[in-house]
Amino acid sequence: MQNVESRAFETLKPGESASWERTLQLRDLIAWRSAFGDTAVAAGDIPAEAAAGVLSSSFAALVGARLPGPGSHILSLAVQPTGVLPLDQPIQLTLTVREQKPASRSLILDAKATGPGGEVLAHGAVEAVPPATPTQARLAEHRLEWLLEQARTLPPMRTGIVHPLSKDALAGAVEAARAGLIEPVLYGPKAALQALAQQSGLDISSYELVDTRSEADSAGQAAHAAGAGKLQALMKGSLHTDVLLHAVMEADAGLRTGQLLSHVALISSPAYGRRFAVTDVALNIAPTLDQKRDIAQNAIGLLHALGVSEPKVAVIAAVEVVNSRMQATLDGAVLAKMADRRQIVGGIVDGPLDLDAAVDAGAAQIKKIVSPVAGQADILLVPNIETGNAVYKTLGFTADAQTAGLVVGARVPVILTSRADTAAIRRFSAAVAVLYADAQARERAATVAVA
Repeated sequence: MQNVESRAFETLKPGESASWERTLQLRDLIAWRSAFGDTAVAAGDIPAEAAAGVLSSSFAALVGARLPGPGSHILSLAVQPTGVLPLDQPIQLTLTVREQKPASRSLILDAKATGPGGEVLAHGAVEAVPPATPTQARLAEHRLEWLLEQARTLPPMRTGIVHPLSKDALAGAVEAARAGLIEPVLYGPKAALQALAQQSGLDISSYELVDTRSEADSAGQAAHAAGAGKLQALMKGSLHTDVLLHAVMEADAGLRTGQLLSHVALISSPAYGRRFAVTDVALNIAPTLDQKRDIAQNAIGLLHALGVSEPKVAVIAAVEVVNSRMQATLDGAVLAKMADRRQIVGGIVDGPLDLDAAVDAGAAQIKKIVSPVAGQADILLVPNIETGNAVYKTLGFTADAQTAGLVVGARVPVILTSRADTAAIRRFSAAVAVLYADAQARERAATVAVA
């Protein structure tokens, strides 16, 4: 959650501005079509009326969140698109104070939207009245663009891109670099990488390329470089997951920490007002009780790095009551008690909870579930990989959810995405890795200082 506060009329002078970044996706067009019945909206096409509507909503949200802030009243808003709005590419939205109107205590704000290359995509004007007294609000960070904004305040992370021999894998690395998140080092057959870049219209001339012979060679060289401190993170390209993780787990790579490696998927669904994590969806097939404890602890640590001070963990089962014939319910009850005994720290754990009770307060109330987690879970700890993978991919492919994926537990974060994932997913995952690595480094520094 982000705390925001409105600005008083007297404190806002001409020239002051506020901005944020948004990445329009197909999900946004689907939402527009569903809400307004715009049959002209199709995949990959943003007609002018839809563009104006989407941008108007975005600028209105910026008024309410940043300038003047919560409690502001919009008197008028007009937006004129001047260029084609791109999908899956960042757009910068900016409001700038042009004029104060003392009689009405309102502000005239210039609105501008620019594309990734700085080109102007739309302009307009907003007249808004700040609240008479400063108002505070907490904004649910359910869109993953927040991660990009936070990560860009940190230095780019030197990241080994392991065998990116697909257009999406290579584009994801290039876009993450353009966004200031990573400094890529590409591991793969040099000639093939250069040919793919030329074919895809991607400029990789400024990146370091490490020539390799195969997927296994790419993974091995990158893992050893990370273990030697030459890389701060690893990003999966188009190779198989088990090839990369085998290299990470090799003892001579120097990446083992003694912790269980687990995967955390961060999800933002357009129909749900808060982002949440699902774990484990990619690594641990049928985790034991002790492994689930480690998986929960890993996920809590990651959410701490993303600014969630006390994550709420729901241990998912098919029902919300303990049933001796259903191992997931027994694990849920034991994990909740382990948290009570501080065998899991930093978060609140409860279970067993079925999925609807974990994420929907109304469902929990109907079922008469009294729980500090029910209806507001930050982490869904699933019973096995099939459940987690199905939830993750169902939301991504049928509900247009934004997603990001990260493996934690090694000496460096491993950005683990599916070979079918888009460049945007890889960019979001890179932002998560940057924030997590920074938090881990600060925690280690604090430990050293205390010692």
